[in-house]
Amino acid sequence: MKSAERTVKILETLAASPTRLTLSELQERMGYPRSSLHALVRTLRELKWVEADETGSAFGVGPHALLSGTAYLDRDPALRFAQETLEDLRGEIGYTIHYARRDDAHVLYLASREARDSGGRVSRVGRRLPAHVTALGQALLAELTEAEVDELLPFQLEALQPRSIVGRAALHEELDVVRKRGWAFEREQNTEGVACVAAAVGYRIPATDAISCSMPADHATPGHVEEVADAVTRHTAALARRLRHEGIR
Repeated sequence: MKSAERTVKILETLAASPTRLTLSELQERMGYPRSSLHALVRTLRELKWVEADETGSAFGVGPHALLSGTAYLDRDPALRFAQETLEDLRGEIGYTIHYARRDDAHVLYLASREARDSGGRVSRVGRRLPAHVTALGQALLAELTEAEVDELLPFQLEALQPRSIVGRAALHEELDVVRKRGWAFEREQNTEGVACVAAAVGYRIPATDAISCSMPADHATPGHVEEVADAVTRHTAALARRLRHEGIR
């Protein structure tokens, strides 16, 4: 059991790192014995779940890691319907649209439709971000009680940008606003120059999925944000009704 847990932790640590990691860096981040790490990484390399750079000393996730993620997306019953909604919403408002699911204190991006003028920005599908700094995450955290949020989130809230909410009281205040108006808004809390509107897709109680619209921060005037929020909430509500009608929970 310990070996299986360590294997999964190695993959999660490598996946979370923007660069490849050496064994020393893995050991520093994970605290496992170097001999144990070496043996597990070697096995993962042989199975193509981990790959090394040209020197053989730095490691990242390998091609077989993609198989599990793709299988998850292919088998998710809600995503087929969500993809249509993302396409329709992008067609209406023109901005980049994301579909994400809460994963404990994070959100996991499951589908995206890039703005047609996105300039080749990389899709966030498969990325995982702290829920408290994303509009998607705030929309989903607002589905929980204050006590549930406190139990879920880490004691120290991570800051990704200078505007990130890191105070628990400030976060609860923001979540109260989200609950009252039915959608979340954040400006440059996780990405510089980007603002985002999101709403939960209420086919489960509490909702686990949400849809967001990302726009340049300088486009996010109060009036325009309201227009985008109206479109996002209409489409999320329609998707939730359709999923419930299809018996998807």
